[in-house]
Amino acid sequence: MAARRESITVLVPARDEAATIAPIVRDLVALRADGYVQQVLVAEHDSTDGTGEVAARLGAEVVRTGEVFPQLGPVAGKGDNLWRGLTAARGDIVCLVDADSTDFGPHFVHRLIDPLRESGVAYVKGFYRRPWRDGDDVKPTGGGRVTTLMARPLLRRFYPELAWLQQPLAGEMAGRRSLFESLPFAVGYGLEIGLLIDVYRRAGTAAIRQVDLDSRQNRHRPLEELGPMSDAILESVAARLAEEGRLTGVGARRNERPPLAEVRAAA
Repeated sequence: MAARRESITVLVPARDEAATIAPIVRDLVALRADGYVQQVLVAEHDSTDGTGEVAARLGAEVVRTGEVFPQLGPVAGKGDNLWRGLTAARGDIVCLVDADSTDFGPHFVHRLIDPLRESGVAYVKGFYRRPWRDGDDVKPTGGGRVTTLMARPLLRRFYPELAWLQQPLAGEMAGRRSLFESLPFAVGYGLEIGLLIDVYRRAGTAAIRQVDLDSRQNRHRPLEELGPMSDAILESVAARLAEEGRLTGVGARRNERPPLAEVRAAA
């Protein structure tokens, strides 16, 4: 029951998500009114469609992440946006949810938070079914191509202890703020798999849970955008394998922000 006494921030990264963010923020603000969460925070950067204004009008706090650590230059991607947004989070627990889901509901937050009440659980990942939408035609499966073709095969080969996770790239996750602040954040699409491996290496599989969020429908990216996503995921995994001495002769590097706790300590 400890998590009931801990404050909760829901952090939503967003860029040009005005078309989908409104119902998500409404549900989150209702959870705040009920006292289940204490902070609804949208990390917004460089939107041209009024995403931040929509979120603020509906009652969310909005942090313009381009104004956080401006000496680092422009926000470099989703991971960098979240890393900078985390500076404004006040909750003991931080729940991350994406801004582009059309199947979002309050159960996302409840299910992600609940396992943190168990002793020893540090990190919770969501999983879901990914329908494939092609115009008006919706098939029950078919989304999540990079997960199927890149992320899960990498884990099966190099981190089989994590192969049971159905959605290693899910942006829906929760953990204590102290944990997130102690880990590096890949600046782009390598964020989720990098965090997952780092939590595993620090705390082991017993500290990780996955929860069923039912269905998640979001936009499907064109094939030409999936290559860079796959490159970033491979880079994140390769950097960790190189650190572990399991990959040699390859110039693996971490395109990441350092742990936020270290940055604050050095300031």
